[in-house]
Parts: sequence; C-alpha cells; structure tokens
Amino acid sequence: MTSITQETAATTGHGSLAERIETVAAAAYRMRHYALNMGEVQGQGYVGQALGSADMLATVYADQLRFRPDQPEWEGRDRFLLSTGHYAIGHYAALAEAGIIPLDELLTYGSDDSRLPMSAMSTYTPGMEISGGSLGHGLGIAVGIALGLRLQGSTSRVFNFLSDGEIDEGSTWEAAMAAHHHQLGNLIAMVDVNALQADGKTATVLSTEPLTEKWEAFGWYTQRVDGNNTAELVEAFDNATSRASLAGPPAIILCDTLVGRGVPLLEEREKAHFMRIDENEWQVCREQLTAGYEKRVHA
Repeated sequence: MTSITQETAATTGHGSLAERIETVAAAAYRMRHYALNMGEVQGQGYVGQALGSADMLATVYADQLRFRPDQPEWEGRDRFLLSTGHYAIGHYAALAEAGIIPLDELLTYGSDDSRLPMSAMSTYTPGMEISGGSLGHGLGIAVGIALGLRLQGSTSRVFNFLSDGEIDEGSTWEAAMAAHHHQLGNLIAMVDVNALQADGKTATVLSTEPLTEKWEAFGWYTQRVDGNNTAELVEAFDNATSRASLAGPPAIILCDTLVGRGVPLLEEREKAHFMRIDENEWQVCREQLTAGYEKRVHA
C-alpha cells in the first residue's frame, strides 16, 4: 500500500491531542450558533440536524480536511461530499468557520439570489462539491471521485457525509460494494446515526441494524462512536486517516448523535426532522447553547 501523507495541509490538526479536541469543541459550539442564526432567517428548517452533526463537521473541517480557504477548487484539496443535501445549513456553518465563505453571508441563507440555498447546490456555493436532493446518491459519487483521484495518482482523500436514512437506499450498498471491490483506501465515509427520518424513527421506518456488522461484512474498516463526543470523533478520524491509502479498505465512521444537540429545548421536540421554531424561542436556544458550553468548559 502507498500511504497518503499529510502534505500541504492548511487545516490538518496541530498541537497536543487535548488541544485539538478543544479546538474542535469550540468550533462546533460556534457552528451551532451559526446554524441557529441561519434558521432564524427562515423561522424553520433542518436546524436539528445541523446541531446534531456539528461535532462531526467540526472534526472534519477544524482538524482533518486539507483545503485552502482562499482557493476552494485547489486541486490538492481533500473532497468533502455532503450526500444529505438538506444538511446544507450545517455545512454552511462549517464552511464559514473554515473561512471558505464570509461569516456575514450566512444571514442570506435560503433567501432569493443567495449562494446558500436551503438544499445544497454545488453550482452556487464555494466548497460545496456536489448538489444534494434525493438521498442515496452521495456514496456512489464519492466512489467515482475516489477512483478518479487514484487513477490520477492524487493523494487527495474523499470524505463522504451520509445519514442513517440513506442506509435504506439500495444504491448506497451498491456503492459500498464497489468501494471495497476497487479497494478505495482514499475514501472515508461518516454516517449521522440520529435514529430519525421524515416519516418517523429509523427503527420503525426500516430497521438497518446491526450497522457495524453490515459495514464490516461489506469489507469496510468500521468504527462506531458517540458522534457528539469530540474526543471519540478525533480518535476515530485519526484511525481512519492514518489507514488512508491509494489501495486498501475504505473506512466508515458510524456516529450516534442526538437531533438538536446542545439546545435542550430542541432536543426534546417530538417532530424534529424539519423544525418550526417560534420567534420568541430563538434567543432561548442561544442562551441554552451558551450555558451548556460554558458549563462544559468550566467543569
């Protein structure tokens, strides 16, 4: 195997492990605030997913991904593919935190002529590699990009973000087989396992467990972690990226998360897939988020 080195890394994690974990946690906290600010522009949206996946996205963008903020199409970049287009609000928060899009542009979210539509569009947004809509397409595209990069001799890696709802889709498993068949060691997937879909709980819509055993059976290097625990996430991504190679098993990280994480008011919402939040609740959400983070910092 030819190892992929951490070369020309604009944002690869530096410092001690403890410092890296704290950097990720702080980035996730800010990104949650960004998501709330964007959500308030529309008064509704996929805010719960953005809050729940913030730790995953922060780990990737603040600690793992190789990119240049001022050159979103830099050829040597790692590719981050958001398969779940409705998670765009969370991805925009990550792109702003990374300096790829201006922070003040977030307040145009979902507005006419904005570069930040409510569902991901690669033609509009810097740093958005693919457009998202119908689920189940992202991993197939990731396989194609990873194979193409390898054929070019590129050491760039492909990170693919999926949701547990996408595991319902047969195309996801076709792509999983193809990735193993072609030994795409430059492909690292992550799944937001929040146990919730538009039609209800994932377990009742279409049970997909046992996920770990299934991905292992498909030949992937598989880890399952608490997706809201930054220490576990950094360790899991370190494990995955240290194994990344031009020819070897693809890797996947299954991340158990909580929709609305960090904001108790939203964590308890029964219908949380697409949230409508009252005008007077947004500030309450921010205050709860800040109180929870400060309690963690001073613990």
